[in-house]
Amino acid sequence: MLQANIKKHTFHFNTPGGTSRGVLHTKDSWYLSIWNNDNSAIVGVGECSILPKLSIDDKPNIEDKLNEVAAQINNYASNYHQSLLEWPAIRFALEMALLDLKNGGKRLIYASPFALQQKPIAINGLIWMGDIGYMKSQLSEKLKQGFSCIKIKVGAINFDDEVNLIKEIRKSFSPNQIEIRVDANGAFSPEDATRKLQILSELDLHSIEQPIKAGQWTDMAKLCANTPLPIALDEELIGVNTVEEKRQVLETIKPQYIILKPSLVGGFRASEEWVSLAEEFNIDWWATSALEGNIGLNAIAQWTASMNTNMPQGLGTGQVFSNNIDSPLQVEDGALIYNQSLKWGNL
Repeated sequence: MLQANIKKHTFHFNTPGGTSRGVLHTKDSWYLSIWNNDNSAIVGVGECSILPKLSIDDKPNIEDKLNEVAAQINNYASNYHQSLLEWPAIRFALEMALLDLKNGGKRLIYASPFALQQKPIAINGLIWMGDIGYMKSQLSEKLKQGFSCIKIKVGAINFDDEVNLIKEIRKSFSPNQIEIRVDANGAFSPEDATRKLQILSELDLHSIEQPIKAGQWTDMAKLCANTPLPIALDEELIGVNTVEEKRQVLETIKPQYIILKPSLVGGFRASEEWVSLAEEFNIDWWATSALEGNIGLNAIAQWTASMNTNMPQGLGTGQVFSNNIDSPLQVEDGALIYNQSLKWGNL
């Protein structure tokens, strides 16, 4: 028989994180620990990570639901993919913990070269939203750290200022030297999106994430059909749970890319459903963390490595917290590595 418990952890940002939903100073996660009565020394751990105003699980009763899952762990463990459809972050935490438990409770979720042979995963350097001076200082730091792929948030300040920042980068670095991705987080209006996409396309960008708000399928489909700049769906995937619904999204909108955040879409099995459908429609993808701590980030990185994708991933958020759990995860030369000489800290 399985047993489980829940432990809340509030992460504190080293520097406040500017997002399209406001500035974050702290962020809550809950650790779900699971063990078998026959061998309580082996414990699998999953992380339930919530993004305020974005995660479907961002509800006042989330802790009650987590305690319910822990109390009825044997029932939920056998049917989590269906029974927790409306709780994607909890579903992901449970899936993660069960995989960890199955593999000996060593935080080795997937047997991939990333964790077993320290093979690096190329990642993008994230530039947080803020005034132009702050964004420039971040950019300079990312370039010093060896990143060859940069992700810049747009739509938060004056659009012309954001364009000028990207122009400055392009004066010094060609697309072969620095790949630039931009993320609008739905900030553009459908009426103005085409004009802005045209301007951005002239800057030799890789892609733009979610140019308009999710849920506007007709408008998004028109943009994707005629865009001069490849479009990646992000928030559009949140709350789409069944295979049939996922197929409908991709068949209707036909994006160039999709972005998978396991905490927001319901875990690895749910993400693999998206991958399978994306391949069917000739749509490429990459994975991104959603401000999980190192427990969740580690699981996402190991899964991503097991999927044999070579695109730069959005997995560079492990160093944004002052009180993250110690882990073997390190960022070096624009890549995430699993340094086997480092040990996991206690929860």
